[in-house]
Amino acid sequence: MALEERVRFPPAALKLKKKMATMAKQTQFGVLVEVFSKLEATTKRLEMFEILSEFFKKISKEEIDKVVYFCQEQLLPSFKGIEIGMAEKMVEKAIAKASGKKQEEIEKLYKKLGDLGLVAEEVLKSKKISTLLVKQEGLSINEVYDALLKIANISGEGSVDKKINELSSLLVKVNATEAKYVVRFVLGRLRLGIGDPTIMDSLSKAISGDRMKLRPKIERAYNLCSDLGLVAKVLFEKGEKGLDAFKVQVGSPIRMALAERLPSAEDIIKKIGKCGVETKYDGMRLQLHKQGNKVEIFSRNQERVTHMFPDIVEAVLKQIKAREAIIEGEAVAFNEETGEYFPFQVTMTRKRKYEIEKRAEEAPLVLFAFDLLYADGKDYTKAAYIERRKALEKLIKKDGRIRPAEMIITDKPQELERFFEMNVEKGTEGIVAKRLDAEYQAGARNFNWIKLKRSYRGELQDTIDVVIVGYFKGRGARAKFGIGALLAAVYDEKSDTFKTICKIGSGLSEEKWIEARKLLDKIKVSKRPARVDSLIEPDVWVEPKYVFTVMADEITLSPLHTAGKTAEKPGFALRFPRIQGWIRDKKPEDATTVKEIESLFKMQKRVEEKEA
Repeated sequence: MALEERVRFPPAALKLKKKMATMAKQTQFGVLVEVFSKLEATTKRLEMFEILSEFFKKISKEEIDKVVYFCQEQLLPSFKGIEIGMAEKMVEKAIAKASGKKQEEIEKLYKKLGDLGLVAEEVLKSKKISTLLVKQEGLSINEVYDALLKIANISGEGSVDKKINELSSLLVKVNATEAKYVVRFVLGRLRLGIGDPTIMDSLSKAISGDRMKLRPKIERAYNLCSDLGLVAKVLFEKGEKGLDAFKVQVGSPIRMALAERLPSAEDIIKKIGKCGVETKYDGMRLQLHKQGNKVEIFSRNQERVTHMFPDIVEAVLKQIKAREAIIEGEAVAFNEETGEYFPFQVTMTRKRKYEIEKRAEEAPLVLFAFDLLYADGKDYTKAAYIERRKALEKLIKKDGRIRPAEMIITDKPQELERFFEMNVEKGTEGIVAKRLDAEYQAGARNFNWIKLKRSYRGELQDTIDVVIVGYFKGRGARAKFGIGALLAAVYDEKSDTFKTICKIGSGLSEEKWIEARKLLDKIKVSKRPARVDSLIEPDVWVEPKYVFTVMADEITLSPLHTAGKTAEKPGFALRFPRIQGWIRDKKPEDATTVKEIESLFKMQKRVEEKEA
């Protein structure tokens, strides 16, 4: 600081000046709401990208992380476990209190408009608010974010009333249009249609002027920490060097590596040569983080699920020799007496808030560990698979609930095939072959890992994970359920969109159809979601959220579906699809991809030609 500035301004005045300068940098929440309105008005990903990248250029380093979280429709990354925790009735009470209306009036208007955000906008338009309660220039993005975070952190006795009061206070301080988006955000119904790839592209262009220049480094940092807000903040504060400095850290889940698929043992050996071949268990993929006596467990969606697995936590403390470690594995309900693996749905009974200990007794789990990512200061993601595997085996004490996944090393197709058949007989999904010299590539899907789930016999005998994007109202016997079929899609990585591939009308019991409609009605929307590409118009559109596993007889070509469709060729469709697995523990982006469907179609045709 220059001497003349120190003389001119006493310490207290300098502090005030600094505070005023910081406040001047803050962007009004209303500006972000304008961006939300523009995003809501378009279904074109490129247009969304341009809107976002231009907006990011105007945002300060003090705000960028909050803006990214708002765009992701969350307050913090899912692994932080922060939820606002307000149901519709609570929000209705907050709107009523802020507007001076009776709750019955709010409920009546909600039935008419079908969107509590629109209700808030409508009733707050005419509400005269004391200027003592509202800043003339409006609330900043940071102020709205902090108010919402405060609501999320309220817990304990009287928390319901406190949350209602805090939300009501916030609604009073924002204008009617802003209130619409605040309410939608609180209820998890912002539905901007922005995926992480669009946000990453926009960040790259905002900083470098090119959407792809910094994208690989942004994605690498995100894959290592699972916190895109943090990545954005570091990028804005420290630039490219800041991205390069990201490292594996215990307590921050690493985005999980994914496998490609091939149709036969011969194809696998031809592709990667001598490889490690592991059993592919049909359970819940988990990432274990141990730091001294503290253990955290994360799902494949990077959600903190520690409370669901007290038996696994106990086993980590007893069996893992390292003081600090990050280990990946598959938790499977397992019958020790018979050696039988229970179906995925039995394992999934752990995914609940209550009766965890009872479920642990009824369906004890075994964690089959298959990868070591970090241990006592060493980042194993950069090590070859075979080195990681050997270190993992040394790290696990024997005779416990945590065991290394079954594995052989071979370069012989016949031996790989025998191991595969043996696993299928035991009730597993099949095998995963892993390139011996490959690093662990967080968040990537490539041929370092190759899954073989079933042999192909000219028809589709593998399962497909699809995202539900809409449903059709029931006819005939299903008319009473109000749902008769689902419109399903797969994920297109190139466009960050969901492309339709089939209508599903079988595979669920009457009870499950009723449950499916209740779940889908909570996420229904009035128009086609921005990230959904469909030529078919269902009776009800829903946000792409839930992933189901389906079986089908084969993949066919269809002009009705958009998966793989181009100007020159029709799309792909599933013939006679039926639901095999209820909601999977996967993000929509982790569903089967268009690229995989195209690959499966080619495999299928190749086998048909061989048998002809």
